[in-house]
Amino acid sequence: MNDRMTTPWGELALTRFPEDPREQLRAWDASDEYLLGHLAGQDVPLTGTVVVVGDRWGALVTALAEHEPVQITDSFLAQEATRVNLARAGVAPGTVRLLITQDPPPGRIDVLLVRVPKSLALLEDQLLRLAPAVHEGTVVVGTGMVKEIHTSTLRLFERILGPTRTSLAEKKARLIFCTPDPALEPPASPWPYRYTLPDGVGAVSGRTVVNHAGVFCADRLDIGTRFFLGHLPQVRGGRRVVDLGCGNGVVGTAVALADPEAEVLFVDESFQAVASAEETYRANGVPGHAEFRVGDGLAGVPSGSVDVVLNNPPFHSHQATTDATAWRMFTGARRVLRPGGELWVVGNRHLGYHVKLRRLFGNSQLVAGDRKFVVLKAVKR
Repeated sequence: MNDRMTTPWGELALTRFPEDPREQLRAWDASDEYLLGHLAGQDVPLTGTVVVVGDRWGALVTALAEHEPVQITDSFLAQEATRVNLARAGVAPGTVRLLITQDPPPGRIDVLLVRVPKSLALLEDQLLRLAPAVHEGTVVVGTGMVKEIHTSTLRLFERILGPTRTSLAEKKARLIFCTPDPALEPPASPWPYRYTLPDGVGAVSGRTVVNHAGVFCADRLDIGTRFFLGHLPQVRGGRRVVDLGCGNGVVGTAVALADPEAEVLFVDESFQAVASAEETYRANGVPGHAEFRVGDGLAGVPSGSVDVVLNNPPFHSHQATTDATAWRMFTGARRVLRPGGELWVVGNRHLGYHVKLRRLFGNSQLVAGDRKFVVLKAVKR
């Protein structure tokens, strides 16, 4: 959805990425407006190094582009949206420095703006990484919708950076104000987190999983993936397999362990997830061939080049519930599969993915199911 956002620095035409004329979700919300209004209304000095963490679709750095901010994001889609929005605003390439969560942060931060993420673990990880660059004079302001900011959120800021308070709510958004305490010694980071898988999960039983902060269900095997691991296809003969939306990569790693001749492509739009998948794969000494790619689903994968796609699609985009991501994943899978190739999907039973698969593939087979989850297979004819 293209829409215009009015800011103290002018009106901006903003979009999500990829652009979809049917998409009704905007590329910003009231928390972005609240933060920008505060910065202008309080004459916050935007000099020195301005760092923006977790900017959802680039609204914040596009509005603040004249101050040459640094954006740090875990999302490939957010980064691509930022590029598009900066270009639309006429911002010269290189004016805004685009970093990912795996990059070394700037050595000194004078203004730190934090869009509170859905994952408390990712917030913890990023604050710990940025804390050494924050000094006594750093202006630290966080923002988020009221439902995104909890007592645990404020405690993280206090534990890692210093005394923290919140603003009054405005349009269901709230600001976080943190005063850095130079005497505070930040705790050691627990990330990435490693654990051993239990028995009864197929080829990965007893194997190691590595999770960077922000990856779904980072401290344990989620029940949907556990169910999927018990019903994966038997891949033999060096077939090309895609773990689409790979998360920590445990599904693709299970395939590679079961058939060392398989070629497995791990794909996710999260930089943290792909880093986790690669470390999980390497930690288990898998002898096969693997590729790790951060991107927009299966964009860039040649048509008709894949034998099997394995997918546990998300049904949330930040706080919004949507089937748009699943639909794009299924559509992309159909394109890249060879004739006779198979898409295997695990999902909550109530989501009705079988309807979408029948519309796209003309078929959908129930492989397994319980009260909560189903594993479905669709074959490209």
